[in-house]
This record gives sequence, structure tokens and C-alpha cells, in this order.
Amino acid sequence: MIAPPLPQGGRTAIPQLHQLTGLRGIAAWFVVFYHIRLASLDLFPGDVIAVFARGYLAVDLFFMLSGFVMWLNYGARLRSEGWGGAPAFWWKRIARIWPLHMAVLAGMIAFVAVLVATGRPTEGYPIAELPLHILLLQNWGFTHELSWNHPAWSISTELAAYIVFPALVLAARWERLRPGALSALLALLLAALWAVFAANGHDRLGQDIAGLGLWRCLLGFAAGMVLALVWQALSARGSGPLIPALAAIAALAAGFGLGLPETAFAPAAFACVLLALAMDRGTASRLLGSAPLRWLGDVSYATYLTHFFLFILFKIAFVDDGGQLTASALALFLVLVLAVSAAAFHLFEKPAQRWMNARRPRLFGGTPARLPN
Repeated sequence: MIAPPLPQGGRTAIPQLHQLTGLRGIAAWFVVFYHIRLASLDLFPGDVIAVFARGYLAVDLFFMLSGFVMWLNYGARLRSEGWGGAPAFWWKRIARIWPLHMAVLAGMIAFVAVLVATGRPTEGYPIAELPLHILLLQNWGFTHELSWNHPAWSISTELAAYIVFPALVLAARWERLRPGALSALLALLLAALWAVFAANGHDRLGQDIAGLGLWRCLLGFAAGMVLALVWQALSARGSGPLIPALAAIAALAAGFGLGLPETAFAPAAFACVLLALAMDRGTASRLLGSAPLRWLGDVSYATYLTHFFLFILFKIAFVDDGGQLTASALALFLVLVLAVSAAAFHLFEKPAQRWMNARRPRLFGGTPARLPN
């Protein structure tokens, strides 16, 4: 699964949308609880576990949020610069997502080396697929199941979305479309997402990630771009969040009431929720834009990429053969995730991003850095 990060400086470019950063932070923790749910059966009621079991849906919200923010931060710039601005954009995005991914993968490689040295099984860590993971190509249809750091599948598909983003921006004058036409385009994208899964015999977004995850990302990302255009058009008219909020409720009521497949209504509900939150200036906006939730959003990429490997190590050290967490063990793990997320963000993720951006190669529109004497 994926937690695609907001661009550096995103809050400067769209300061009125702090709530989106907070939303990202909450969504990242839904993914964490999704991955630890089977070890938490003794701690939570069945209904709560059922909610955690749908935590994979947070990734679809991330995809839309990513497309939304990419359009707001880079759409006009790429429109102005044309294809000449694409290489610099690509490098910035690689600098944002690749270093931490590679750091976590390196830790897992070291872990697997210990497994091999001690004669323990290493299924789930295919050495032959490592080049795909290093290049972030592991979920482009080359494999049949997730391996190594499972959440990084979505980072792989997000890279594909970044690659096609300049082409999407330059394909048409999207900003000239009226809200009705944009809404129709959004509906078409969501219908295509349903159709892709239906054609493969699936009704849940979390199914066949290796085979359909790329389409799930590209269509969700494109829907997020269209949502940003809708938000811009409606905001210029002074519209509020009521209509999209009611539409979200209607989509959920229809989906659950009629027993529709998840793929037919969940993405539509997410789109309406995202639009409503972007347009909100009331309590929800202030809560999601509060300092603690914004901080969770800032470190959410680190939370997303590190928690899966952390839980593997944590279970070895602190979970008995029954495989169930105690309340104290759960609390310890959550604190550990927070601490590692903060450390990874401040001590590695941001410095590595600055280092790479300062050394952008000429191929990506930069001037090679001068080597030290």
C-alpha cells in the first residue's frame, strides 16, 4: 500500500488546505492498524477488527490526495514550462520517495542476510526481484504477489503516476472545462476503476494488488487531479462543502444499502469526502489542520514505509508463539512507530531529499554538483 507524500512546500503553495496534511496522517495510521489487526484479535471487538480490515482503502484516498495536490502544486508550472519542466519534476519526486524506500529496503536486505546465515526460511524475500524493488518497478505487472516491504507497492505505482503526470497536464486545457464537464470526467474515471476490477472478477479494491494495483493508482491519481480542478472551479464561485458531503453520505448509503461492490461506491465516496474537506472552513478543517495532526501528516510517509518492517522485528522480539499482542506490547509498538517515524523524517528523509535536489543531474534539468577538492 501506499502513502504518497505531499510535495515539499505544499502547505506554502496551498496554505488554506492544512486539513489535507492531517487527513494524510490519519490515513497512514489506518494502514498501520490494517497490518497489525490479526495480532490484535484479543484486544479489540470484532466490529473494530472489521474496520481495521478495510484499512487498505486508505491507500485509495492517498492516490486521490496525491493527484489533487500534484495538480495544485505543479499543474500550472508544468503548463507554463511544457515538457522542458518535466525532468526537474521527475527528479524532485524521485528525491522525495526513493531515499527512504531504499533505506528501509537496505534494512530488510540485512535482515534477510541474518536469516540466511542462521538457516531460517526466507520466503517472501525473493532475491531475484530485488532489482525491481530498487528501481521501484515491483508493482508494474512484473510479479504475481507482494514481497519484501509490502507497503512499497504503492510507492512503485505512484512513481508511474509521476511519470505520466506531465503528459496528463499537457494533454488538454483542463481548467477550461466547466464543473459539470469535470464531474462527468470524474465519474468516467471512477467507472473505469470499477470496470477494471469487475473485468478481472474482483469487487474489492484490495484484491490482486500485484495485478491491478497499477491501474488502481493511475485512475485514482487522475481522479484526484480532476477533483482539484473541481475544487478550483467551485471555490471561485464561493461554494461550500455541503453538497459534496451529502453526496458522500448518499454514495455510502447506496453502496451499503444496495449491497454494491466496494469498487462501485467507495472511490466515489472518497472523492466526495476529499472535496468536502478541501472546501470546508469549519470545525473539521480546524481539527484536521491542528498542529498534532499536521505533524502526523508530515511524518506519515515515514510511518507508512517503516511500520511493516518494524512489526516483523517487533513480533520476533516481543510477541509469543500465540501471535497476539498484549495491551502493553501494542502501546510499545505504537510508540516505537511514532519515534521511528519522527527520526526517519527529520534525520534521513528530509536531509536525503535536500541532498538529492542539490545534486540534480543535467539529464533532469540540473547542473552537476562540483566535486569537492
